[in-house]
Amino acid sequence: MKSDTHNNQNFIIYTIGIFASYFYFGILQEKITRGKYEVEAIDEQGNKTVTVHHFTFALTFVCSQCIINYITAKIALLIWPQNENSKTLRLHYASVSVTYVLAMIASNMALQWVPYPTQVIAKSAKPIPVLILGVLVGRKSYALRKYLFVFIIVLGVVLFMLKENTKSTVESSEIGVGELLLILSLIMDGLVGAIQERIRAETKPSGLQMMLQQNGWSSIFVIIIVVLSGEIFNFIEFAKIFPQIYFYFLAVGAASAIGQLFLFSMVSEFGPLVLSIVTTTRKFFTVLGSVILFGNVLTSRQWVGTVLVFFGLFLDAFYAKGPSKKK
Repeated sequence: MKSDTHNNQNFIIYTIGIFASYFYFGILQEKITRGKYEVEAIDEQGNKTVTVHHFTFALTFVCSQCIINYITAKIALLIWPQNENSKTLRLHYASVSVTYVLAMIASNMALQWVPYPTQVIAKSAKPIPVLILGVLVGRKSYALRKYLFVFIIVLGVVLFMLKENTKSTVESSEIGVGELLLILSLIMDGLVGAIQERIRAETKPSGLQMMLQQNGWSSIFVIIIVVLSGEIFNFIEFAKIFPQIYFYFLAVGAASAIGQLFLFSMVSEFGPLVLSIVTTTRKFFTVLGSVILFGNVLTSRQWVGTVLVFFGLFLDAFYAKGPSKKK
């Protein structure tokens, strides 16, 4: 009973930490990636002209987060030393980092072909590949009802997030490049969870150790990509004009690092499936909170989605008798 109480307390702390830090992260990310960067000048006739630049350095943005996350984990381990489990194969950490980076790249690239709401809705289905690949690759075994509860939660989130008057800009019903990239991103998300599950089951590393290793390997991979693609050099030129971007990067990196401290602690103690459900419902509660605060009216479809999310979460919590068995 004492252990269950301790686990429940940790779960609540991690969930609140993830919700708060990534809410702030989302605001900063929006400011950086969708903000307008203006340069004023006076032409030969004495008229003021304004040139608008847009942020197009997604890889550099991701790279900075990985590096800050790695440094944060390194400092945390110096403050709270832990016995490193050398049994974890480096191949496992390298693999999870590759899939993690590919998931982020595919998700960001998809925005060139699909609107942002479509990306958000698609990524809301993340618990499904995490669940399926956790069984196929991560060697997990879940009760049949677990599949049902996860499906109910995901369906509720999708119904809630779906725009009322969304119309496809593509006349054909065929799957396009953007949709394929989103599918790839979801598969990579599932593989990330599955490999994390293998690492967790085989060597039981702490959250800080997982955070350090995953971000360390991810930093190496993304640095290679941004250098070979030349994006880093274009970013440096951009930063010369808008040096405030460095402050924005530090701020969003801090939010990301704090969030990952909670995130990897949850993965270490509760597993990647639980984390994927928490991060998915975070989007739902963020939008629901804004609706309540600003007095927006929910549509009947959104009310159905709301009921489904809470119903699924209630059933999952009610029937959660303990950790699932390994195969």
